[in-house]
Amino acid sequence: MLKRTICEHLTNLNELRTAREHICEECVKTGDSWVHLRTCQTCGVTLCCDDSPNKHAMKHFHASGHPVIASAEPGERWLWCYVDEQMASY
Repeated sequence: MLKRTICEHLTNLNELRTAREHICEECVKTGDSWVHLRTCQTCGVTLCCDDSPNKHAMKHFHASGHPVIASAEPGERWLWCYVDEQMASY
């Protein structure tokens, strides 16, 4: 059985950023809706997930290079690294 190493983007996190508000800041500006929310672990912005029509969290990663998001959904405790396509629970 292979043991997978957690990527450096995930292991280098010093604190967990949580959603300031449970809204997609970009969808609110355009009057759009979202499915789930994700919080960037670099800057703290909360945006919509890849299942949402606008995929703002993914767009934020491509524009900023900020690699890690956390689910902002109640009861979900996981992180995702876009760069290494790796998930970790906390």
